[in-house]
Amino acid sequence: MAHRVTGPQIDDEPTIGRLIVDATSDLSDLIRSEIELAKSEVRVSIKVGGLGAALLAVAAFLGALALIMLSVALAFLLAKLPVVGLFLGFLIVFLLYAIVAGVLALVGVKKLKRVRAPEKTIAAVKSNKQVLKRG
Repeated sequence: MAHRVTGPQIDDEPTIGRLIVDATSDLSDLIRSEIELAKSEVRVSIKVGGLGAALLAVAAFLGALALIMLSVALAFLLAKLPVVGLFLGFLIVFLLYAIVAGVLALVGVKKLKRVRAPEKTIAAVKSNKQVLKRG
């Protein structure tokens, strides 16, 4: 009984070309799956974030209403003082808000003047541009 030696069978061992095609296909499937996962996660995050933003908007609106009511109450309280009438009570509340708004505006302008351009990023982009122009 002689044992016959045969060469490698074509069906058992894939070629390099077939391996590259399979790897490319698997990579493509993986990327598609990751994109779909990201889309589904973003959809859920947007729904939760949208609800949170809506609740914050309602809270801000109610806070503004409360501030208005407090202002009116303060004006009427000031009007109860012997030398302060209703008009003067509302004027005092107005001046109080005007002063607060002015101080906040000054602080805000001061903070805005501190904002600088992203100088390191601009320099890096210019450097990259020079490198790409050279080839």
